[in-house]
Amino acid sequence: MSTEEIKNNTAQEVEKDKKPKKKNFGAKKSRIKELLAEIEEKENECQEAKDKYVRLYAEFDNYKKRTNKERLELISMASRDTIVSLLPVLDDFDRAKKSAEDEQSNEEFSEGVALVYHKLYNTLKMRGLQAMESTGEVFDPELHEALVELPSPTEEQKGKVIDTIEKGYLLNDKIIRHAKVVVGK
Repeated sequence: MSTEEIKNNTAQEVEKDKKPKKKNFGAKKSRIKELLAEIEEKENECQEAKDKYVRLYAEFDNYKKRTNKERLELISMASRDTIVSLLPVLDDFDRAKKSAEDEQSNEEFSEGVALVYHKLYNTLKMRGLQAMESTGEVFDPELHEALVELPSPTEEQKGKVIDTIEKGYLLNDKIIRHAKVVVGK
């Protein structure tokens, strides 16, 4: 090859390099589009993962709150069965005390028995037991169980509890036994 030919070939190659390569630019542009699409896809995946994480965290937090609430309720109501089984004993004490306080009765409510009664009652009260006061109150079917309906002696006693046959009790503000009552109609 002659020097002239080498110069021509070199000049042609230099001219080729100066011209923009349309094929190469188009390939780069499509590659950029692919990468942008991939970035958008990864951002969507990241957002979905973040949403799942937030929901899972909220669900776990709700689970913790629910189990703590259930545990506290279980602890507060753990003695419920024992207290319910002691209610007839309290009823018997109340009847004995009422009978002893009646002036026509010959029975006595000794001081020792009174101390045992008060100790039992106060112990149960410390555990959350409360007796419901029903006599004279407006009849409430959620609190009272009407055993008898009698004509009321006065107009203002209509729909009210005239007498309590068996006391109702609350344990930590929840009903464990409804009061059995006589209602005026």
